[in-house]
Amino acid sequence: MYVGIDVGTSTVKAAAFDAEGRELAVASRPVGLALHGGVVEQDMEEIYEAVVAVLGEVTHRAPDPVELAGLTGQGDGVWLVDAEGRPVRAAASWMDGRAHELVDRWLADGTFETVFRRTGSAMFPGCPGPLLAWLDGHDPKALDAASAAVYCKDMVFQRLTGGRGATTDVSDASMPFLDPRTRTYDNRVVELLGLTHRRGLLAPVSDPIATARTRGEGLPPGTRIANGPYDLPACARGAGVTSPGDGLLIVGTCLASLVATTDLDLTGEPAGLYINTDRPGHWLRAMPAMVGTAALDWVLSTTGVRHEEVDGLLAETPPGANGVRVLPYFAPSGERAPFVEPRLRAELTGVSLESTRADLVRATCEGIGYAARHCLQAAGLTGTLAVCGGGTRSPAWMRLLADVLGRPLRVVEGEVGARGAVLAAAERYGVALDAEAWTRPTAVVEPDSGRAAYYAQGYEEHLARLSEARGRARN
Repeated sequence: MYVGIDVGTSTVKAAAFDAEGRELAVASRPVGLALHGGVVEQDMEEIYEAVVAVLGEVTHRAPDPVELAGLTGQGDGVWLVDAEGRPVRAAASWMDGRAHELVDRWLADGTFETVFRRTGSAMFPGCPGPLLAWLDGHDPKALDAASAAVYCKDMVFQRLTGGRGATTDVSDASMPFLDPRTRTYDNRVVELLGLTHRRGLLAPVSDPIATARTRGEGLPPGTRIANGPYDLPACARGAGVTSPGDGLLIVGTCLASLVATTDLDLTGEPAGLYINTDRPGHWLRAMPAMVGTAALDWVLSTTGVRHEEVDGLLAETPPGANGVRVLPYFAPSGERAPFVEPRLRAELTGVSLESTRADLVRATCEGIGYAARHCLQAAGLTGTLAVCGGGTRSPAWMRLLADVLGRPLRVVEGEVGARGAVLAAAERYGVALDAEAWTRPTAVVEPDSGRAAYYAQGYEEHLARLSEARGRARN
């Protein structure tokens, strides 16, 4: 039996698989997000306790011996820990917006572009560079007390294995300090962000990913475990996206678009990032937008609609949602891909007293679809497209997405991130698994040609509205 652990932003999951990649058991536990005034933080102890709990549940429900475990989790943010991996303060989430003024300043003075040209990483308020710089100015005692500034999965790995001293991997370290050519930290970038005196907080990069044995919390003592990659590249691995040009759309809290590539192009508009993979010379061109299912969740909670009602409501109103339009940029830190606009906010237009809940839901789903099309186009999608994430549970939304994107969708259901973490761990340990069987799609959704043509025009209108909204955000 193989176990994958996926430490998400709002949910922690563990999944057990057999040697053919069939899911034997899945356990999950929600974790909290504290939001106030643009600050978004998480309790590391709550998250670690959730990891131990779901591991205990899944190994109890599927009691076969655990051959090995793979670990993945949310990226970015700042997770300050001591030498044993215990929290120094609450974790600053990737959704955090407190450093937006720093990003604004770096956008204006050229630092932002310089960093992108060196590392392929377009900084946003919730990534480690701005957050560390903000903490250095506003909470230096926390940095003084920390042994390392790591990422979510690194904290969990250190705690599960009892290791002294933190490490990370090339995928998590890709934003924003790692040189994608040398796969080592770029000290010039550290200097540009005013963090040279905090350089020691950057965890050593394990390349290939670190391995260890567990100490007995959640998993049997001595279980082999591998740390990484983080959730975006883990999902790409779990969906079988490895050939250049092929892409993955993760319809989750974060709407992440990834395209496999062997071409490192640091020209063009600075946006997104290049994620280093476990194969040197191979990257994922990533456009991880802030927009995602969180936008739909807000609309559903505001209108009193339950998730199980979404499919029915999508059928009640036609494409175009009777004139209602949504620019779905609801995150308090603005947007980070395929452009960086910290002050951009959501807009609803075309709403009248005749508008229905169905109109609002469809318009939101269409807006998210247009944002996905924008990201995939910017990432260079030329091949097949896989889709995974919580949004795949809605067949009607998948049909709408296929129409808006104008291409077939390879729907990969289940715990795709955990699956990718296991495949990465198996490769690291030299365990032969059939990757094609493990990543086979559960369905292929074809677009309707008439609706696809309608949405192609709608996408151009979306881009025009977005351009106007970006202009207002800068004033």
